[in-house]
Amino acid sequence: MSPIPFTPAALATCLEKMHGRAVREVRIAPLGAGSQGDKGYGYGIPLRIDYLLEGEPRKAVLETVRPGPFGHEHMADRAQLVLWAHRAFGALPRHVASLGSGALRAGGELVELGDAQEFFLVTEFVEGTEYAGDLLRLRGGQPLGERDLARADALADYLAQIHARRGSDPGLYARRVRELVGHGECIFGVVDSYPERFAFIDAGLLRSIEHRCLDWRWKLKGRAERLRQVHGDFHPWNILFREGVDFTALDRSRGEWGEPADDVACLTLNYLFFSLQRSGRLEGGFEMLFRRFWERYLERSADAALLEVVAPFYAFRALVMASPVWYPTLEEAVRRRLFDFLLSVLGEERFDPARANAYCGL
Repeated sequence: MSPIPFTPAALATCLEKMHGRAVREVRIAPLGAGSQGDKGYGYGIPLRIDYLLEGEPRKAVLETVRPGPFGHEHMADRAQLVLWAHRAFGALPRHVASLGSGALRAGGELVELGDAQEFFLVTEFVEGTEYAGDLLRLRGGQPLGERDLARADALADYLAQIHARRGSDPGLYARRVRELVGHGECIFGVVDSYPERFAFIDAGLLRSIEHRCLDWRWKLKGRAERLRQVHGDFHPWNILFREGVDFTALDRSRGEWGEPADDVACLTLNYLFFSLQRSGRLEGGFEMLFRRFWERYLERSADAALLEVVAPFYAFRALVMASPVWYPTLEEAVRRRLFDFLLSVLGEERFDPARANAYCGL
């Protein structure tokens, strides 16, 4: 990690905002000469700050978090730790207090964020209609058209294109697989959102699914050569179409890099999901879209190995779709088919798109 260019002038300005008083003669030095002693790894190197606060000598420590493994790969990960520490340090008796927290801008300016309550994001506005509207139309009995086929092709081509970009950090692949199982937004978090019992779904069933997904984590975590650029939440409500096949993707999630099977499972399971709601099985236009997408994606990506790793990603998405929290009015028969599907694919060494109905017990 390259030293972060904190300058006395920038720190003086930031300290003045924290204290609300004038700061002069700022001096910066590594705390303890930056030594870790016998410790083999540390999350960062603290800096000692000496300064005058309206003529009174003061000392402080500036801490940063180094990029690296242990969930610190992304800038947002490191920001989370800093913002949490600012609020939590002073809440524990006999713990050192935080004077403030901040961020380093590209030009070297320090921005004080200690009094922040919530953070927000502003994006550009894009015209378009959710791709889910197309699937709802087909679920309602409208015929499959050439535009439907063209859009499925465009989405398959798009994923093949973004997945062609390889990642360079093997640890990010292990992290993404770990988060698939343990993240609050993924398998364990979704399982915990289920009621204690709901229809045929009970703790024993969910626990057995978790155990099988843990087995899949150990199958996948060593396949770091598969690390690719991903979207991370490529479902029909995150895709806005305009005329023809012109579309924009929204709300990518959980990191820039991961397993391509996540995106493919996220979208293709929706073809099965909507078809199950319409007729209780994958058939007609939805089956054509499902099979066509898989065939085109595999052709464009040349990634036949994806069929060996997609199962737990399908399990994650099926748990969301079968959830009474996310889909409270879904018919029980559809929930059963989704559970049949996820249990079946978790037991397969290699997913076969042609057997989607068989995986559903049909």
